Amino acid sequence: MPDKTPAAETPGPSSAKRKGGFSRFLPIGGLVIGLAAFFLLGGGRYVGLDTLSAQYEELRTLVGENRFLAATGFVALYAALVAISVPGAASLTIAAGLLFGTWLGGGLTVVGATTGALIVFLAARTAFADMLVRRAGPAVQRLRDGFERDAFNYLLFLRLVPAFPFFLVNIAAGLFGMRTTPYVLATAIGIVPGTFVYASIGAGAGAVIARGESIRLGGILSDPAVLLPILGLGLLALLPVMLRRLRKRRSGAAS
Repeated sequence: MPDKTPAAETPGPSSAKRKGGFSRFLPIGGLVIGLAAFFLLGGGRYVGLDTLSAQYEELRTLVGENRFLAATGFVALYAALVAISVPGAASLTIAAGLLFGTWLGGGLTVVGATTGALIVFLAARTAFADMLVRRAGPAVQRLRDGFERDAFNYLLFLRLVPAFPFFLVNIAAGLFGMRTTPYVLATAIGIVPGTFVYASIGAGAGAVIARGESIRLGGILSDPAVLLPILGLGLLALLPVMLRRLRKRRSGAAS
């Protein structure tokens, strides 16, 4: 006698796609909600040089009482703000130099920024990569070509010379299939020069506060303690020209 029990329905590709469709957007959705909550709750006023100047003594006392906890909290804060693309990275890096010194502050910033960038990178890979690649404009397609030719060196160049917004580069690397380990290494190495220049500026800003002045880029730049870091920023800006000349020489020698 034939078995009349209906066979269990095997979900097809379309049903699996529907089930996974919403969950794929959760990472990016979380980042967008976090960014909106940050500004709606007034978080923007706490990320700036004015707040740092006004609360410098309290922050310095906090760091002095528990340096490890303060360093850990700073890395977590920096990573979170990078992940939700809050502007003010330069101010936070200056704060790191002011509160922790050039070397420790710069190192903490590199860890925090790389962690936040990794969060965005992973979110872009799991969320809406297919949709964005299909609808990518000419500028994004130029990024795609660079990542497909030599992802590591191209990302290293984009980190050294921030020709595109940090957040956009994080997403593009995820969209165009860059592997995680090279992404982390290129990001960490590429942001080191600019990070330590800004941390050095922060370390020199203590003299500005000691005179009872607010921390403003104009006042900081006029202080002798920060002139060398500013020269470093100038050299950093010349990197594109130097790299182009190097490429031309190599191509000329090869031909």
